[in-house]
Amino acid sequence: FQYTEPIREQGNIYKPNNKMMADELGEKTVRDVHTKEIDLVNRDPKHLNDDVVKIDFEDVIAEPEGTHSFDGIWKASFTTFTVAKYWFYRLLSALFGIPMALIWGIYFAILSFLHIWVVVPCIRSYLIEIQCLSRVYSICIHTFCDPLFEAVGKVFSSIRATVRKEI
Repeated sequence: FQYTEPIREQGNIYKPNNKMMADELGEKTVRDVHTKEIDLVNRDPKHLNDDVVKIDFEDVIAEPEGTHSFDGIWKASFTTFTVAKYWFYRLLSALFGIPMALIWGIYFAILSFLHIWVVVPCIRSYLIEIQCLSRVYSICIHTFCDPLFEAVGKVFSSIRATVRKEI
């Protein structure tokens, strides 16, 4: 009985794209509207953190021409930086990832609730009420202001201005 590790190109381990692999796992094609397929390969599909995450050793530490340390020191510095960044990120994610996900989940749930149950109904109510008022306002403007502005326009339409340049 040999165990082969699932290859990520075949899909993630929860929802494989490979038909043969799905059959091996005995997976049924049942969709739950409350869950979303988790992609373990592309974890930033909308590229939210393109400018932040792509910080490498060369982006932080660089030696100009004429000022170089020993090659062994440079390699050890590169390895230390890369490994420290990788493991400290994992450690911080392990310690604070789930609590922060809980906090952000609660925050966005509250934000969604307020938007759905408070903001949109208030805006819709306002638009319904303002539509009636806008009709009355429009009738008043057309009744009283349009004749006034037309009269003023006719008075000033007879004024002619000419510009002459005298030397």
